[in-house]
Amino acid sequence: MFGNFLYFIVALLIYATYQPSEAPQFSLIQAMVLFLLLGFFFWLTTHLQFQRLLRAIGFTEFRRLDQRFNTLLTRHSILAIGLFAVNIYGLNLTSFTSSLPLFARLPTLEALVFIALFVAYLASVWWAAHAPYQRLYHHRIPRWNYVASNISFSAPVLLPWLILSLVADLINLLPFQTPKRLLASPLGETGYFLFFLVIVAILGPVLIQRFWRCRPLPQGPARDRIEALCRRADLSYNNILSWPLFGGRMITAGVMGLVGRFRYILVTDALLQLLNAAEIDAVIAHEIGHIKRRHLLYYLFFFLGYMVVAYATLDLVIYFIIFIEPVYRFIREVGIDQATISTMLLSLFIIVNFLVYFRYIFGYFMRNFERQADCYVYTLFESAKPLIATFHKISASSGQPPDKPNWHHFSIRERVDYLERCETDRRWIRRQDIKVRRSLLVFLTGLLLVGAFGYQLSFGEAGQKLSARFFESLILKEIEKSPNDAGLYSVLGDIYTNRGAHAKAIDAYERSLNLDGQQANVLNNLAWLLATSEEEMLRDPPYALELALAAAQLDQAPHILDTLAECYYINGRIPEAIRTGQEALARAERNRTYYQQQVEKFEAAKGD
Repeated sequence: MFGNFLYFIVALLIYATYQPSEAPQFSLIQAMVLFLLLGFFFWLTTHLQFQRLLRAIGFTEFRRLDQRFNTLLTRHSILAIGLFAVNIYGLNLTSFTSSLPLFARLPTLEALVFIALFVAYLASVWWAAHAPYQRLYHHRIPRWNYVASNISFSAPVLLPWLILSLVADLINLLPFQTPKRLLASPLGETGYFLFFLVIVAILGPVLIQRFWRCRPLPQGPARDRIEALCRRADLSYNNILSWPLFGGRMITAGVMGLVGRFRYILVTDALLQLLNAAEIDAVIAHEIGHIKRRHLLYYLFFFLGYMVVAYATLDLVIYFIIFIEPVYRFIREVGIDQATISTMLLSLFIIVNFLVYFRYIFGYFMRNFERQADCYVYTLFESAKPLIATFHKISASSGQPPDKPNWHHFSIRERVDYLERCETDRRWIRRQDIKVRRSLLVFLTGLLLVGAFGYQLSFGEAGQKLSARFFESLILKEIEKSPNDAGLYSVLGDIYTNRGAHAKAIDAYERSLNLDGQQANVLNNLAWLLATSEEEMLRDPPYALELALAAAQLDQAPHILDTLAECYYINGRIPEAIRTGQEALARAERNRTYYQQQVEKFEAAKGD
């Protein structure tokens, strides 16, 4: 089930990293027809595959059936991600919805609609998987309960993003400019993210336990034992809750909350019914171990570590995208927009980076934290035999083979074997603690090195020189091979513009236009330089206006209209600047604050 967390986050990354195309590949009707056909085909193939598995139950060895079931579940969940990516990148569905007034004002609502679409795809997988699941593992759980449990267990992983996005939307709706400017700055955005991440980490359990429909565990022997064990371990908490996960039929428990006032201990009905008193104590001791070993705090730290890794390695994918510029010539001939391909590559890199980090690095620590929590039982009890008995009961009741691998837990057999070693030699407990400490030290050292590398690559003088030389030399080599490629001169002009080498940029753009004078972005970029360059000798307002008008005839994109408005402004044609700036603002779906400020600047000039 923890794999569902990754599916949800990958879907969110697919949506969040996509930039809507100004020219969708299909019309609205074509896109909707393809959307419905692809959805129906996905539903049909998923249903048929699980029906085939259902018919095999009773005629095939259980171990093979278990493997087939989990393989099918994983495969179709990944297909759901692929189908969702096709909807976003192939059908460009967000290009049709982002212009709707409500979504333009509250982008988080649009995101929720598309995440709900992805949830619907996963729900269709779980709906089809229910019958084989029930027959295979002998779990009597209604189909709707099975689907709802999968959704409710995984959906709270989106809670930090949801709160952050909604608050950001509300800030942008307010008439106050200061918080908007602060939120738009890198430092303000980072501070805002960290502040709310900590707030959500502390207060999130209050919302999650309600989302999971948990209820206080009634007074009785079970609650009395758990309370007594928490007092013995000196563990503070808010409440002990009954957790209706899969109708409470799973033998499991959990703990969530960094702060005692907002900490909850969760137990399922099956755990209380199938385990004896000593076994319940052992399971709760395991959960207490997570708190005492600060695992929840480390999880927050690992999430922040991912942000460092993602930020530090982002420039590498930009280098790669620039490196494959020659491939764009083929892509343009096929008819796919270069910006779409660049966005797809960037998104793919972010997703792969995320999966590698959480699946292997975070997964490694999760497995070892679980083992460390298992060993914590010895802090409260003389023996872990009740916990070993619990693992055997979990294996027997779930129908899962004890040696089944798991990316976030060691297998049941591995956990039992390690505890049995501890039973005969308690030095294994200390060895696990030392292993975790050393692993954390290695991770922290690596994270600091990666962060320092990323900082130098982005802001350091060496990184700036490296990137400048890398891009420039790469494009110049390609120009030597293809001297008549206008696109290469355009990219070279962009590189020089970013370096502040405006004279070289102007020359590169002019060479590009000499080869192909119908490039709206090149006309726009050259016009902007000739209108706003800090080197006065390079400015040419009349020519800049001529170029901006030509760009606007080819493309009415907001940034091109903004350049035209700026050119009107520097040529003293204020009414035209105001009118064009207002049109750019009306068309803008992003960075509306900037366009509004431009209009205000033009209107102030009219008053003067």
